[in-house]
This record gives sequence, C-alpha cells and structure tokens, in this order.
Amino acid sequence: MARTKVLIIDDEKLVRWSLQQKLSREGYEVESSPTGEEGLNLIREDGYDLVLLDLRLPGMDGVQVLQEIKKLEKEIAVVMLTADTGIARAVECVRLGAHNYLCKPFEFEEVRVALEKAREDLKLRHEVTRLRRQQRRKFGLEYLVGQSPLMRGVRELIMQIGESDATTVLIEGENGTGKELAARAIHFGSARANQPFMAINCSAIPENLIESELFGHERGAFTDAKTAKKGLFELADGGTVLLDEIGDMKPALQAKLLRVLESREFNRIGGVHNILVDVRVVASTNRNLETAVATGEFRQDLYYRLKVISLRMPALREQGEDIPLLAEYYLAQFAGEFNKPLKQLSPEAAKMLQQYPWPGNVRELRNVIERLVILEKAERVLPEHLPSELRLCTRPSSRSIIQLPPEGVALADVERELVRQAMERSGGNQSNAAELLGLERDALRRRLIKYGYLAAGSEFSAAKC
Repeated sequence: MARTKVLIIDDEKLVRWSLQQKLSREGYEVESSPTGEEGLNLIREDGYDLVLLDLRLPGMDGVQVLQEIKKLEKEIAVVMLTADTGIARAVECVRLGAHNYLCKPFEFEEVRVALEKAREDLKLRHEVTRLRRQQRRKFGLEYLVGQSPLMRGVRELIMQIGESDATTVLIEGENGTGKELAARAIHFGSARANQPFMAINCSAIPENLIESELFGHERGAFTDAKTAKKGLFELADGGTVLLDEIGDMKPALQAKLLRVLESREFNRIGGVHNILVDVRVVASTNRNLETAVATGEFRQDLYYRLKVISLRMPALREQGEDIPLLAEYYLAQFAGEFNKPLKQLSPEAAKMLQQYPWPGNVRELRNVIERLVILEKAERVLPEHLPSELRLCTRPSSRSIIQLPPEGVALADVERELVRQAMERSGGNQSNAAELLGLERDALRRRLIKYGYLAAGSEFSAAKC
C-alpha cells in the first residue's frame, strides 16, 4: 500500500527537521521546504496528500500559498501552523479551505492526531468521489434502454433537463416505467452531479413523520425529538431531492412544500430561523394529477408549480420494438451478476414477450428475466421457459376471437378496428403491427392509407384513430 505523502512548509529549520524525523517513524513519506514558492514547485512536480503549512513565511505568506495549493489540487488536506497571535488569520485559512490549524509551540502528539484526522477525512472524500463516479456510470442515459422513437425522445428530454437550470421537474408514468431511474439520470447528467441525490417515497412514510423527514426538527420539537435533525432538503443542499409518489402527499404538507418551491427556504419543526437551500426538486407520480386537482385531492397551484417542466415515462406496451432489446440487456446483466452463462433469446420467445401487455412495465420484465437466468439451465430462451401467466396471456384462444353479432357487421369495419388496435399495441411500429396481423408491412401500409390512418409518405398518428 502506498504511503501517505506529507509536505512540510516552514522557514524554521529545526521545526522541519524534527517533524520530518518523527513523521517518517510514523510511516509517512515526508518532504520539506523553507519557502512557499519552493513548496508549490514540489507540489507541481510530485503530488502530496497532506501539507503542514506555516502561516508566516518569507516571500509568499501561508494564506497565499494555501490559495495556490487549492488551485493546483483541491483534494490536498492542509493543516496551518501559527503562533498565538495569528489565530484570526488561521481561522480565515480554514474558511479558504484549510483542514485545521495548530498553534505554536505544539506537542508532536497534536500534529500526529491532526494529520491522522486529515488523512481519514481525505480517505472519506475519495470514497465519496468514487461512489459518485460509480453512480454516474450506473444511472447514465445509456441505462434507459431502447431505440423506439418514444425512448429516444425521453433520453433527449432528460439530457436537456439535466443541462438546464430548471429547479422543478414532474415525471409522470405508470408503476415500473423507470421514473426514479429518469430522475437519477437528470441529476447525474447535471452540474449538480457531485452533490447529494436524496429520495423519499411520499406514500411509504406515516403522515406524522414525513414533515420531519423533509424539513428536519429542532431538539424538543416533539416528544421523541431528543436531538436536532436535518431534513432531506437541508441534506441535499446543492443537489437534487426526489419526491416519489407526490400524488399521495397530504394537503397540509402540500402547502408547506409549495412555500419551499416558491421561496427556497423553510423552518425545521420547532425552529424559528429560516434555512435557505438550493435544490432541484424532481417529483414523480403514477396518478393523474389533473384528475386529483379536479377532485380537490391535490393543490392546483402546487401542480402548476411542479409542472414547469414535465416528462412522461412511456408504458412498456407502448414501445414494443424495445422489449427484445430490454430482455437481452437484462439477460446480459444478470448473467454477469449471478455468474451464469449468457442466454440467447429465441425469436419465438421474443415475439411472445412483445405480445404480452406488461402491466408491471419494465420492472415486471426485469423480474421475469432475472428468474429465467437463475432457474433455467437452457442456453436458449424458448417460449416454454417463460412464466405460465405470460404464456397463457399471449396464447391464441381455441374459440373464435371475433363473435358475429346477430345484426351482422361490415367486414371493412372489423378490419379497420383490428388495424387500429395493432398499431396502438405496437406503439405505431408498422413492422410489429404487421406481424401481429399476419401481414407483410406493405400490405399493412396499404390498409393504413385505405382507412385514413396514414397519408401516403407520412407517419401513422394515433390521433387519427
């Protein structure tokens, strides 16, 4: 393991020699310099983890050296060394980015403890940086799999939202469509990516606790408040707060949330001081908020404040051409996760997956593929390997699929309706719709034009149906 590198910058030769000898015995790799200029050159030539920096130096003083160090490498932890008369300036150095300060004369034990704490804090910062990089990779746009026009549009909009200064975003969509994944992609694709992402499910926390979770409380604010506590908004300052299932938030809390969105400030429960925060609020819901507004369950002013920028995550049944891509993506993911051979998806199984309506959306598909990878030994996924509920749902009925009414029906009307349903189920994909009807694509296209769903040379529009 590489040793921690320490640079001592102090014009007193005895101080440098004594610290270098003792720190070397503690296992540190130590260099020293009598001036700030020379110390900065050493930092440029060879990186250091920790710096012991005297406040009073010939030439550049400690404050100037500290500022230059932070320009060169923000992650270096700097401990200032100062005489009693320089405490005010040492405190100012802490404000400028120094980790701590020690007053001369000091005992070596004080130096050892200060450096050990700085080293631990440095390790923690590196770990946080590593985890954030890992999260950026895990929640990037490439994890929103799909090549359908719907998914390409979703990815483009997420990228635009992330790069914008929008502070409120509303994500709508059915359960399992990936609303939280979209929220994380917005966060990690933005300038806030290195700041916290905090999420809370508004329907999963009791009404009497959620306000404390969001805004925090002061000590003694209520019976169990033994200590003060920061809420999500305070903890996420500079970053993003995801309010999942915002449609289930109670009216009283909706009013408080509206105030935060309007003013960007709030009070902890039991507190009297306003706390100002800079957060992006992403709200998600599987409910129709317009209906909730009409019935009085959701505040109209809050709804319009949230809907400054909105994003709809499509249901899986609307993106039929993406289903095989998603299945293959999860086959590869779980094969690696469970150390299993990579399975191939047969065309027959892929077709069956496309015909299933997926009420649980992408989450349901993911669970189906995970179960296949764990339990099935075959190298090729066949229809019989799929869950029984999926096979039964997509299996053709033995009885007639269309019942002729007693009064009769125009055959053209039946064909027109079946064409409409096929195009709707396939999300407007003509190839998939043609396959559902047992037609060639050109034959389907002729029928789309015939029934007025499609003008020659144009694209299908569900609005015409």
